[in-house]
Amino acid sequence: MEKVKKLRTRDEIPQRDKWQVEKIYENVDQWNNDFEDLKKEALNLKDFQGKLNNSKTILDYLSLSEKVERKAEKLMVYAHLRSDEDTANVEFQVLKNKIDGYLAELGSYTAFFVPEILSLKDGTIEEFIKEEPKLLDYKFFFEDILKEKPHILSKEMEELMASVSDCLSAPQNIYGILTNAEMNFKSIKNENGEEVELTEGNYNNYIKNKNREVRKEAFQSLFGEYKKFENTIATSLTSSIKNFIFNSKTRKYKNSLDASLSPNNIPTEVYYNAIETIDKKLPSLHRYVDIKKKLLGLDEIHMYDLYVPVVEIEKEDIAFPKAVEMVEEGLRPLGDEYISLFKKGINNGWIDIYENKGKRGGAYSWGCYDTMPYVLLNYNYELNDVSTLAHEMGHSIHSYYSKENQPFHYSQYTLFCAEVASTTNEILLIHHLIEKEKDDKKKLFLINQELEQIRTTVFRQLMFAEFELITHEKIEGGTPLSSKDLDNIWHDLNVKFFGKDIIIDSEIDVEWARIPHFYRDFYVYQYATGYSAASAFANSILDKKENAVEKYKGFLKAGGSNYPIDILKNAGVDMTTSKPLEATINRFDELLDMLEKIIK
Repeated sequence: MEKVKKLRTRDEIPQRDKWQVEKIYENVDQWNNDFEDLKKEALNLKDFQGKLNNSKTILDYLSLSEKVERKAEKLMVYAHLRSDEDTANVEFQVLKNKIDGYLAELGSYTAFFVPEILSLKDGTIEEFIKEEPKLLDYKFFFEDILKEKPHILSKEMEELMASVSDCLSAPQNIYGILTNAEMNFKSIKNENGEEVELTEGNYNNYIKNKNREVRKEAFQSLFGEYKKFENTIATSLTSSIKNFIFNSKTRKYKNSLDASLSPNNIPTEVYYNAIETIDKKLPSLHRYVDIKKKLLGLDEIHMYDLYVPVVEIEKEDIAFPKAVEMVEEGLRPLGDEYISLFKKGINNGWIDIYENKGKRGGAYSWGCYDTMPYVLLNYNYELNDVSTLAHEMGHSIHSYYSKENQPFHYSQYTLFCAEVASTTNEILLIHHLIEKEKDDKKKLFLINQELEQIRTTVFRQLMFAEFELITHEKIEGGTPLSSKDLDNIWHDLNVKFFGKDIIIDSEIDVEWARIPHFYRDFYVYQYATGYSAASAFANSILDKKENAVEKYKGFLKAGGSNYPIDILKNAGVDMTTSKPLEATINRFDELLDMLEKIIK
């Protein structure tokens, strides 16, 4: 298919290239009728308040709750997908606003459920399950709720915590306004000598620029602006950390790390082990920096040289059917059943392929229990778009397997597992592309792509995780942290991670101020653990280990039927050990060997 030069309107996109959202609702009238039915049905949930004291009533509540939730999710998915097709379409914006506003109200109808279950005497739920066999299917569901009982406060305290939640989120809100609306970066000169505006959005392009002066100026401009505001941002970040520590202490967790990991039953050792393992493997990253320095022909390598590609290849226009073929070939090791599901998604209207005027940017996979797992793309004919197709279809096929094999209440997988399937697909694809490539220059490019993926997803995110651990532990121990303290911690981590062969430019010291993820405490490590789990699965599948594909599909089918650590362990990946992460770094070393072999 010929590449489209002009951005088309939604109506100009052929129907075959659009997702089939009409399979959810044929028209807006159907949606509105269902919405009115939902509002009536949901009111009946209130009738159960104060009555969850016997097995029959609890089962009746769960049945009605599922019916209401499924209808609400279906309404929400349709409204959001339609809105994302064309954000200028007022009709669909209205639907989106209607359902989003109503969902907050719906949450208040069911807020009593968990507190009432927790108020029951110990052993009561177990007795109810014996009385009513249909409740046996909810055994893990109840275990998960009851596990958090020691951390649930009195009714009055819970109401107090809810009333101050908006105040406690102030640091994150202030940070967002400051960095998104009030910071302005100095203009820089591009490779043609033209003065251009630098933004957070286009910084990524300039830091990868082949012209060293361009990326140096972008680097200095960006971090120079953060430096101006570092005292304010330090106050914002440390306040956010203090708020999280306050919450963890109030709810009687051991510490803030325990408060973050305990709800998903993830041992804190998983976090500590990840940091300890990556620290031992840092010589591999130091080696990469040294090789990159040689490939770029530099006398000295700086922080602003890290993102520039070591080799450039001529951009290839990859038509979407070709991209489908490439991904299908890469995923072949997953077997015929998986490939048939991939083809089903391609041919049955899961995917909205091309950009159009008003369409939401980026890419995602989204759906619910009663819809297809839809994929939004903005396909632009580049290799990165091929990888995105593999990634998002990984999410969608994970969701498909999950809902086909689990009841509604276990169909959602946790964040800890969320990126594993998508990343497994990406790893299988890049392995395939590297193995089949005969041109040394293209092979070098692909190897560097995978190296960069591991560097940014594993090494970098675990450096972030170590920073979080240090800052939380210091503040928990009563040590106040100023912007200078945070700069020093960040500087020392960069020295440790990147080694003696790179110049740690002073501007990088304030990079901590640029990371919004730090306002979601102990979140970023999951990028690294997710990649490591995916790498373990991919290696096992590629090595054709016994039952590797079936074990992997067992993981996909498990949904949220158990804790994430147990789901992965049952599929052969034990995240309580260092093995998955070590295997990922072994692949990193293998890629470095391939790189050196080509350039010699």
